[in-house]
Amino acid sequence: MNARQEALQAEVLAELSWDPTIGATTVQVAVGPDDVVSLRGVVRSFAQKIAAEQGAKRVKGVHAVVNDVDVKLPSSHERSDPDLAAAVVRALEWDVMVPHDRIKVTVSDGWVRLEGTVDWNYERAAAEDAIHHLMGVRGITNRIEVTPRAAAGDIERRIEDALKRHATLEAKAIEVDANRGKVVLRGTVHSWAERDAAEAAAWAAPGVAVVEDDLKVES
Repeated sequence: MNARQEALQAEVLAELSWDPTIGATTVQVAVGPDDVVSLRGVVRSFAQKIAAEQGAKRVKGVHAVVNDVDVKLPSSHERSDPDLAAAVVRALEWDVMVPHDRIKVTVSDGWVRLEGTVDWNYERAAAEDAIHHLMGVRGITNRIEVTPRAAAGDIERRIEDALKRHATLEAKAIEVDANRGKVVLRGTVHSWAERDAAEAAAWAAPGVAVVEDDLKVES
């Protein structure tokens, strides 16, 4: 790594160390070409793996994150697949943001697979958020599809207006192209957090089924 990559590595490690939920001593950080950050190591829960990824994304200058962290559950956290499946179903039922009756759950060796259809992406994301912290989860495959209501004719304007309202985004640097429920974002942002914010704004528009995020993070 060159000096700039080493500095970025130090920033990511500092961010992970600052977050008490991660257990940073078990996570190694490497920075490759194009400021792609790779995470490796072992953590004790899937929630810690997600927290490590989110922590790396918060650091300015990170263009992409490869999360190769392994989840090795302590014996006290292991549970049978039927027991875990029942816990997942209950967690989905208890989350008011999740249309649980439209989601099918499959569990194999601690890996949870979610399938079904929802009207909004926030419902898809809420289903995953509701279970990633459950004891016994080794990983999640989210195959829930967004089947939106009829797309509004002014979807591009709605998204562009939402971007303008967002205090942390420079809307002029972001191009929005919408066609038949698919939205493509192009342009540049200053951080991964801004990239996520722009993508979230696009998903929030009615009629959006797919968001293709081609935004680039400035060095």
